[in-house]
Amino acid sequence: MNPRPFLLLLFFALGFGWLCAGAQSAKHPNIVFILADDLGWGDVGFHGSEIKTPNLDRLAAEGVVLSRYYTAPICSPTRAGLMTGRYPNRFGLRATVVPPWSQFGVDTTEEFLPQMLQQAGYANRAVIGKWHLGQAKRRYLPLQRGFTHFYGHYNGAINYFTHEREGELDWHNDEETSYDKGYSTDLLTDEAVRCIQSYSKQGAPFFVYVAYNAPHGPLQAKKEDLQLYGFDESKPLFGKNGSIGEIDKADEGRGNSQRQTYSAMVNCMDRGIGRILQALKEQGLEENTLVIFHSDNGAAPNEGGTSGELRGLKFQEWEGGVRAPAIVRWPGGFRGGRTVDGVMGYVDLAPTLREITGLHSAPAKPYDGVSMLAAWKGQKTKKNRELYLGYGSIISNNWKLVKANAGNPKMEATEDLLFDIVKDPSEKNNVKAAHPDVYAELLEKVAAYDAIKPAVEVPPYGQGRKGYKAPREWKITEE
Repeated sequence: MNPRPFLLLLFFALGFGWLCAGAQSAKHPNIVFILADDLGWGDVGFHGSEIKTPNLDRLAAEGVVLSRYYTAPICSPTRAGLMTGRYPNRFGLRATVVPPWSQFGVDTTEEFLPQMLQQAGYANRAVIGKWHLGQAKRRYLPLQRGFTHFYGHYNGAINYFTHEREGELDWHNDEETSYDKGYSTDLLTDEAVRCIQSYSKQGAPFFVYVAYNAPHGPLQAKKEDLQLYGFDESKPLFGKNGSIGEIDKADEGRGNSQRQTYSAMVNCMDRGIGRILQALKEQGLEENTLVIFHSDNGAAPNEGGTSGELRGLKFQEWEGGVRAPAIVRWPGGFRGGRTVDGVMGYVDLAPTLREITGLHSAPAKPYDGVSMLAAWKGQKTKKNRELYLGYGSIISNNWKLVKANAGNPKMEATEDLLFDIVKDPSEKNNVKAAHPDVYAELLEKVAAYDAIKPAVEVPPYGQGRKGYKAPREWKITEE
């Protein structure tokens, strides 16, 4: 028997199989989604900050900068919106975050990103870092919402060194207590790198969601990072950090000023992002890994962050509260080295990943967001795009409407305001009188979103706080 025809057939079969595998790989990239916490628009190098962010700057240079990327003005609503593709006020999470003493959790009938990605063949789906979407019952926890691995903390803020909240250790590996020692930003980076190294050997595409708690308060940095910004042990530390006063030993890690401490925290996070990017490179995964980075909202008031040229801060629907530094990079999917100026935001992430992974089934509930893939690729997209920001505020292409007294106590608008936001990103000039037709149209649109009434809403922040005692080591047993 002549072996040549058989060998040729085997060669072509293997070659065809390799091509099919390559096509599937290109269609299903690995996804690494990095979320910063309370990082201001003006606090990254690629926006002109003096804070050292060389890894984010490199990511911006290699990827696509999303210059008009919007979030909710506070933590939990943004996280819920990016997980579901839906405005968080649809399920009662707009006015405030989920505090430790709250019984609230995101409605379990909402489809989360990892549940969707499981359908697309993503075998490993890890969340590393801050959860903040409900911790009163197990059904609200990450492993019950589609993730296969969790490492981090349930609550919105913890002590960076002791990992405590309300006097109890809030640090977990899956649902078991973790006693790992170290600065939380470094531990989260270590775990992200470990997951990438492990998952890369398993063949199937993976999803790693790295939700850093930096640079959210309490302001605590490592001494070596503080020294990069002129820390002098002989000089006084900045005043007692009262923003998250219930966190034990929250004064540990303070520098000579809030700005110095905040800068050191951002620097440490950027170094961690560099390690994650290096892990992808070392594993040969750079080309077919979609890296997404943005902040969950603007810089918090009086905690060292800045909004650059933008107006306002966290808690507000001014640009500084809801316009986030954002980057995407996928060398195998689209060309980098560009900036995209179109309106897009946090609720667009789920529909975008749905398109990228080729899922043809409809989501469990209709999305409010739309796919951003065409824009990321540099293709022409439809011109009409509106994005609801909450409390009487809406973006529509070049226009932004801010209604007066629309329910947000942190906003101080005594009259309705209309901005040509592209020409006036600092929101200085009210052009309502010059464009009455635009004003009327946006007023009607935003009224429909403001009128949404969910069946259940997160209670006011302080409700249930008095006399609250956290569960031992934040072990959640109630289903």
